[in-house]
Amino acid sequence: MVQVDVLEKPIARIKQTCELAGIADTFDRALPELETFLEAEVARGEVRESRLTFDGLRYLRQLLRAKP
Repeated sequence: MVQVDVLEKPIARIKQTCELAGIADTFDRALPELETFLEAEVARGEVRESRLTFDGLRYLRQLLRAKP
C-alpha cells in the first residue's frame, strides 16, 4: 500500500477543525470516505494543501448533511 503524503496536512487540519467544532467522533467515522474523496482529488491533479483542506471540509459538510 502506498501512502499519499500530500494528504497528511489537509487531513490534520480538517481533524483539528472538527475537534474545535466538537465533532471529533464524526470525523473519525467519516475518515475513510474523506480519504477516498481526497485521494480522488489528488488523482485529478490537485496537490495544493489549502485547496485539499477546503474541498475536504466541504465534502465532510455534505456527508454530515446527508446522514441524520
